[in-house]
Amino acid sequence: MKKLLNTLFVTTQGAYLCHEGESVLVRIEEEMKLRVPIHTIGGIVCFGRVSCSQPLMGLCGERNVTISYLSERGQFFARVHGPVSGNVLLRREQYRRADDPVVTASLARSFVIGKIANARTVLQRAARDHAEKGGTEDIEKAVLRLGVLLEDLKKDMPLEILRGKEGDAANTYFSVFNHLITAQKEDFFFHVRSRRPPLDSMNALLSFLYTLLVHDASSALESVGLDPQVGYLHAMRPGRPSLALDLIEEFRPFLADRLALSLVNLKQVQGGGFQKTESGAVMMDDETRKTLLVSYQKRKQEDVHHPFIEEDVPIGMLFHVQALLMARHLRGDLDAYPPFIWK
Repeated sequence: MKKLLNTLFVTTQGAYLCHEGESVLVRIEEEMKLRVPIHTIGGIVCFGRVSCSQPLMGLCGERNVTISYLSERGQFFARVHGPVSGNVLLRREQYRRADDPVVTASLARSFVIGKIANARTVLQRAARDHAEKGGTEDIEKAVLRLGVLLEDLKKDMPLEILRGKEGDAANTYFSVFNHLITAQKEDFFFHVRSRRPPLDSMNALLSFLYTLLVHDASSALESVGLDPQVGYLHAMRPGRPSLALDLIEEFRPFLADRLALSLVNLKQVQGGGFQKTESGAVMMDDETRKTLLVSYQKRKQEDVHHPFIEEDVPIGMLFHVQALLMARHLRGDLDAYPPFIWK
């Protein structure tokens, strides 16, 4: 359980929420674990088998405290709120800003800064931890290039130029990604990013993990009342979760890429767990997919320090923290959206 930014996140399975007077109580197996005054809470997010009493729902409706229900893995199920909700106004502001090219570029710049900063940190750590494996000179050149791009992003610029900078950063980062693979080089290698379909085992791992990120980001955005379809960096088109794609940019290097590399370098996944189809696409077998999902869930339970809110947060909660920061920015409570920067 974590109370972050006036939102109560309840992740303990079997927890039961009720109220006593003006306080929200969290009980686990009849034992009270937490008491929080309701006036200090802006929302409650329940993961998995977490239930709320009907009287508590009524009190939350009266106090404008939204209750969101998600699966253990973060899939959005439902949201309970009272007759007056800020969600419509929040989404109107989200749509209004998406029509403003200056505001759109400003938000897109934050997402790109987060992505490049975290990609740079991944490369810096790889150069430090695996210097004996080779490729250090190329990695250091890429780190310098990403640093130059971060300096460029201190200035305002149109959206199309921002997208060009993001593409430049991605090309720089992936040009040295193969040096980060230090084991099973015959089965796992990286020459170029291939998406639909992935054409090698490493790309298959990355694509699957990126899909999990989009899933979690969409659920987090839904839980705070934002529309995952309306984004700023990624162009909008029917069926595309553009805002979720925006949000995961800062998580791709830090969470997905590092996990994929860890699984390969520690030989927790094997080359035999991937098959190439007749179309040339590479697919994981069920056992490999299970290993990946279990590892992803375990990684999300690890704590990391969030530099903006200055708290240690489970990695899996970062999506919800960032979605909440996005909502607060759109409401005008924050001057800018602060991306998660991994240190």
